[in-house]
Amino acid sequence: MSSQHDNCPCMETCPLNRALTLIGGKWKMQILCSLHNNGPTRYNHLRRSLDGISSTVLASALRELEEDGLVIRREYLEVPVRVEYEASARSEALIPILDALGEWATAFGAIPGSH
Repeated sequence: MSSQHDNCPCMETCPLNRALTLIGGKWKMQILCSLHNNGPTRYNHLRRSLDGISSTVLASALRELEEDGLVIRREYLEVPVRVEYEASARSEALIPILDALGEWATAFGAIPGSH
């Protein structure tokens, strides 16, 4: 189903559209919430905490989130090398917004016509 905003000329410059692009997709919000709730997390622990995500998709999403400044990747020069991911201050600022969005969804229930 097409949205009435598909042909909106402001979509390229719309701040809300940009924000949704940064956190959109099936896994990005779940990754950010997991890192917020669990603190710095190693890759395999993060993958296990996200039921159903493939390694390829997780690696790609983490790379995009890191490039967008929402996730911090820390590599420790140990043997073997240890890598941890954590939510950046930029993504922590999203948490109250996501909480409010969750409250809105709870208050108004499922979207009509969705399953």
